[in-house]
Formats: sequence, C-alpha cells, structure tokens
Amino acid sequence: MAKKSTTALAKVDTEASVASKVAAAILGFVGDVPSTDERQSLTPAESSRKAARTAAAKAAALAGTLALPPGPVGWITILPEMISVWKIQVQMVVDISAFYGKKGTLTREQMIYCLFKHTASQAVRDLVIRVGERVLFKRASLRVLQTIAQRLGINVTQRVIAKSVSRWLPVVGAVGVSAYAYYDTTQVAKMAIELFEQERETPSEVKPPSF
Repeated sequence: MAKKSTTALAKVDTEASVASKVAAAILGFVGDVPSTDERQSLTPAESSRKAARTAAAKAAALAGTLALPPGPVGWITILPEMISVWKIQVQMVVDISAFYGKKGTLTREQMIYCLFKHTASQAVRDLVIRVGERVLFKRASLRVLQTIAQRLGINVTQRVIAKSVSRWLPVVGAVGVSAYAYYDTTQVAKMAIELFEQERETPSEVKPPSF
C-alpha cells in the first residue's frame, strides 16, 4: 500500500512539474512575439489559408520526427516537440495578422486565444467578453496571464499523458503525432482567421475592460 502511495505521489509530482514547465513555456513565447515580413493582403483569407497549409506541413514534419524515438526517450521529446510546434503556430498567427493589417495591434491575449481556444476553451474564457456576436479581449495583467498559463499547462499535460502510449510505438506513434500537429495547426489558423475577419468586418467601438 505504501509503495502504491509513493508511486501515486511521484506521478502527481511529475505531472505538476511538466505542467509548470508548459506554463512557463507558454508565457515565454507569448511574451516574445516574433516579427514578420508579410504585408497586408488584398485577399487576406486566401493568403492566410495558404500560410496555414505551409505551417501545418512544417509542424507535422517536425512533430513526427521528434516522436520517432520509442519508449522513455519518446517521452523526453514531448515538451520540446510541443514548444517547437507552438513556435511555428505563433509565427503563423503573426503572419495572418499581417495579412489582415493587424500585426501592429496583435496582443498577447489574442495570441493565447488563437493558440488554445479550440483545445482549452475554459482555460482562456477569462480573456474575452462577448458583445452580441463579437468577441472583445480584456487587457490582462501579468498575474492573470500567469493563472491562465497554469490552467493551460495542466490541460496540456493531461492530454499529453493520455496520448503518451503512442510514444512506445515507433513509426506508428510518429504518424499519429504528425497528423495531430497538422490538424492542431490548421485549427489555430482557423481561429486566427475568424478573429481577424470579425475585426475586419466590424471595427471595434467598445473599449475592452482591464482586469
């Protein structure tokens, strides 16, 4: 019984450690948004979808390669894989914002929303308010962003652990990881396009509250 309790505690500690690292990584890349050479497009949705396909293919190739090592080594590559894919997605969102002429106004809150709304809607719910059909973003303090990052860290860690069995299956596991990275990246692009299309069609007239 004592051995089982010790094992359970060790598992909890490991999950908490991974969640903490994920949260720190999220705050890191959100706080350091990259630049882009892309310019405003006359057909932003079309340009964005093209950029999304390129980014998704890149993310899939990278994730699949990092997922090739089976067993414990495969587990070690999970966090680097996620961070690498997120960096690709962050650059993609920045590029999409440029196509819509919004790269100068892209916020941390919008970035987190685009990256995680489709997988962790509850974790990012405090970032937005709805005015009719529109989504407006609150200006979040560092403490609020840290809290949201911690929620996301726990959410992501739980999903990773649930799927970690694939790391013990070489090649087959890598194909699944690659396919998910492609899908995930296209979903991030979809959120970004919807967001900037909304802002394009209805200019903001409501000043979002701070919290």
